[in-house]
Amino acid sequence: MTAAVIDDTRDLLRVAREVYAGDRAAVALIDQLEVRLAEPLRLAIAGMVKAGKSTLLNALLGERIAATDTGECTRIVTWYRHSATPTITMHLADGSTTRMPIRRSGGLLAFDLGGRGADEIDWIDVGWPLDGLSSAILIDTPGIASLSTEVAARTERFLTSDDAASSADAVIYLLRHLHGADVKFLQAFRDTAAGAAQSVCAVAVLSRADEVGSGRIDSLLSARRVALRYERDGSLAALALRVIPVAGLLAEGARTLRESEFIALRELAGLDRADREALLVSADRFTRPSSATGLSESVRRDLLARFGIFGVRLATALIRAGAHTSSALSEGLVEQSGVHELQEFVRTQLHPRAAVLKARGVILQVQALLRRSPRPGAERIEACVERFTASAHTLRELELLAQARSQGLPLPPEHRSAAERLLGAEGLDARTRLGLAAAATDAEVAAAASSLVDRWRVLAAAPLAPRESVAVCEAVLRTLAEILAADELSSQVAAARPLRPAPDIHVAGGPGDGSGHGAREQGEQDQRGLRREKRLQHRALGAQRHPFR
Repeated sequence: MTAAVIDDTRDLLRVAREVYAGDRAAVALIDQLEVRLAEPLRLAIAGMVKAGKSTLLNALLGERIAATDTGECTRIVTWYRHSATPTITMHLADGSTTRMPIRRSGGLLAFDLGGRGADEIDWIDVGWPLDGLSSAILIDTPGIASLSTEVAARTERFLTSDDAASSADAVIYLLRHLHGADVKFLQAFRDTAAGAAQSVCAVAVLSRADEVGSGRIDSLLSARRVALRYERDGSLAALALRVIPVAGLLAEGARTLRESEFIALRELAGLDRADREALLVSADRFTRPSSATGLSESVRRDLLARFGIFGVRLATALIRAGAHTSSALSEGLVEQSGVHELQEFVRTQLHPRAAVLKARGVILQVQALLRRSPRPGAERIEACVERFTASAHTLRELELLAQARSQGLPLPPEHRSAAERLLGAEGLDARTRLGLAAAATDAEVAAAASSLVDRWRVLAAAPLAPRESVAVCEAVLRTLAEILAADELSSQVAAARPLRPAPDIHVAGGPGDGSGHGAREQGEQDQRGLRREKRLQHRALGAQRHPFR
C-alpha cells in the first residue's frame, strides 16, 4: 500500500507539471514537492516558550546539537536532517544562503549568525551524521504565545499557515499545563494538516514532567496521572493521539552522560544518608557551600544544570540500587525519563503512516496552488486528488481514532475497544491490530482476519444499525481487507521464492502485475528508478525547500 500511495502521488505531480508547464513558479513548487515526497517524515517539535523543545530534541538525538538557551537561535525555525558530514546552512530572508562555521561551546553546538538578527534569517538547515535522523527530519520551532509577536508568527506560518498546507507531516507538541493557546494551536494544525478529513497526526508531551511532583523521586508517577487526565480531556482528546510525560532535561543528560559526571554522582550516592538527604533537599541547598561532600560548588551547579534536582536524586538512587557503571546509569535514567515511550510511539504510530502523511502534505500543497492560480486542465489534477482521498484509508483511520478518544465510536460498548485496536490505536502491525502474539504465523493472521471479516459484516448489516455505526464497521472491514491483501501478497512471494527470503516488492499495477515479469522488464524498472532518484537529487540541490511554503 505504501508504494501505491507514493506512485499515485507521483502521478498527481506529473499531471500538475503538465498543466502548469510554462509557469516557472508553479514548476519550481512541484520540484520541491517531488523532493518532499522522497524525503523522510518531517516531524516538527512545537510548544509554548520554555516548554523544553530543544532539550527534548537533543534527548531524541542523543547529542547536544540544538541550542537550549534564550538567544537568537531559539527564535529561528531549524531543520535537522541526516548528512554524511556535518553542515550548517543559513537561509536568509532575501533568498540567499550562506554556510555557517561548525564549532562547539561548553559541549553544545554553537550557531554563529554572523551578527544577524532572527528577523534576517528565514531558517537554518543542519545536516548531521546521526542514525536518529535517517528516518525523520526533526524541526525545532520557536515558541508559540511568545511576547514577541514575530517569534510566534514564525511557528504559525510554518505549521498552521492559512493559505497552504503545513510544512510538517506530524507534530510533537510540548505542554506544561493545558493552556488555551495549546488547544488553539493544535486545532489550527489539525484543520490545516488534514482538511476535511479532520485526522490527527500530533502527539502531546507533558514536558518537564519531573517538575509536576516538585522534583520528588516519584514525580514521574504524578506526571503520568496528570497526562492521563489530559488525555481524557474533551478539548485535547480529539487533537492529539496520546499524551506522554517526559522529563526532557533528565533524558538529555542521560543520553549524553560523561564519565566525570558519573564519578561525581557516585560520590553523592556514597554519602551518609543523612548528609545526602540534607544536601538534596532542594536545588538551593544542593549548590550551597557544604562540608558534607568533596564536590565543589561549581561541579554541583553543573550537575544541577545538566540533570535538575530530580535527576540528581534519581541518579544517586539508581547507583545505590546497583548501577555501577556510567552506561548502566545512563540506561536507567533514560528508561525513567519517558523518552523511550515517546520514541516507541513515533516508531509504531507515525513512521508506518509516513507515506500517507507525506502524500497528504504534497496533495494539500497542490490544492493550494490550484486555489491561488487556477489553470485550464485543473480537473485532471482534481481527479487525481479525489482518487487519493478515496484510497488513503490511513487518514480515515486517524479520523476515527480521534473521534474514539474525544466522544467514543458509535458502536455497542462491547465492540469499541476491538474497533480501536483494529484501526491502529495500539500499533499498525497486522498482529497487533488483530490482537495476536508477535510470533503468530501468516496462516494464523489470515484465519483471524477472515473470522473478523465475517463478524464485522454481520454488525454492518444489522437492520437497526444507525448510519454512523455502519460507517465505522465499513472502515474496520476496509482495514481487514488490507490486512488480508497484504497477507495474500506475502504468501504469493513466499511461494514464488521458496529457497530464500523474499526481497521488498513494490506493486505498481493491478493484482496481476506482481508476478511473471522477465529480467529485461525488471531491468527497465530499475533503470527508471535510478533515473528518478538522480533527478530528485538534482532538484533537491536546485530547489532548496523554503519552510514557509
